[in-house]
Formats: sequence, C-alpha cells, structure tokens
Amino acid sequence: MPKAICLLSGGLDSATCLGFAKRAGFESYALSFDYGQRHRIELESAARVAAYFGAKDHRVLKIDLRAFGASALTAEIEVPKHRDAEAMAAAIPITYVPARNTIFLSVAMAWAEVLEASDIFIGVNAIDYSGYPDCRPEFIEAFEKMANLATKAAVEGRTHLKIHTPLAQLNKAGIVKLGIEVGLDFALTHSCYDPDVSGRPCGECDSCVLRRKGFEEAGVSDPLVAG
Repeated sequence: MPKAICLLSGGLDSATCLGFAKRAGFESYALSFDYGQRHRIELESAARVAAYFGAKDHRVLKIDLRAFGASALTAEIEVPKHRDAEAMAAAIPITYVPARNTIFLSVAMAWAEVLEASDIFIGVNAIDYSGYPDCRPEFIEAFEKMANLATKAAVEGRTHLKIHTPLAQLNKAGIVKLGIEVGLDFALTHSCYDPDVSGRPCGECDSCVLRRKGFEEAGVSDPLVAG
C-alpha cells in the first residue's frame, strides 16, 4: 500500500478526506495540529477519526499560532455568528488563520519526505467554504510545484509529491454524501468554531451554518444536532 500523509483536524471535511484516502488504497499517516485554536475539542475528534479509519500513525504537532493571533480562532476576537451565505462571501472572514494551510502543508511535506511518501491528502473545499485563500485550487497547485523543488527526495527522484484534494469541487451536501460512501461516523467529528465548555457546537458560527446546510441538502440527519 502506498503511504499518504492525511491532514486531519477532526472536522467533517478532513475526516471524509481520510476515509477517501483509505478507500483509495493508501496507508494513512494522520497529521493534526495543536496550534492554539479555541476549538481544541477538535483534537479529540481527530484522534477518534484516526483510530476509526485505522491510520498507521497519528501525530499531533504543537505550533503556537496564538503568538501571532489576528484570527478569531487564535485570539480573543469574537467569532462571527448568524451570517448568511452572502455575508460569508463578502470578505475573507476573521476566522482565517494567517498562513495556516501553508504551515500545515509544509510540515506534511517534511513528514512525507521522511517516509518517502509521494502523497498528501487535504480536505480543502472551494465551493461551500468560508472564503479562505489557502483553500483555493490555485494555492494547492502552487504549493505542490514548490514542494517538488524543495525536498531532497524530490530532487533525487525518489518521490514526486502529489497533493490530493478530493473535496475541492464538492459542496457541503456532496461532502456529506461522500462521507456516507466512505463509511464515516459523523458523530466522531467536530466542526464548530466556538463550542461551549462541554464541546457542544454553538450552531450559529459560519462552520456550524455550513455544516447544517450540507446535512439538510443531503437529506441526512446530523448526529451532533439534538432532535
């Protein structure tokens, strides 16, 4: 089985992406980050999802992005609530974490080189998403090109890194349906940007709104929503 690094936050998208990689025949090495995010409950979800899909290894790397802040996820800034699709699309939201996916992919690239793996999976989405610039296909394409110029393994011809984005052109309903296809237990996941102290989703932030939209349009009940 070919090895693949799978970025895993514990959310709906990354969990579905890990399941997709498993179904595609990859031996998955899950990579999560404790980066100072306010929704740290997601790390517990990531551990459950990694175990559920039988990841060969699951590493959690600590990076303190709170040192820079400037995001509602890494600083004491209010998380936007009750926004419709038009409001979400109006501007890059304050929940954007500066350079987050660039940092995460760089670490994944390093681990891939150590494992002599040529594949990285990331659950970015360019349709029903919150407007993050580092979720766009052109960013992924540029990073992949850079990665193959940056590593010893690639320069020596032992690997040629491919970044897989199987969710890129799916809306949230499509992601929910794909999650069903790959056998994801949605109850293991966590999506909320501003959960309460018990980890229950707020139901009002952009991530909760998009998740609810996906389940409703897919005609599927979300096990994280009571009733």
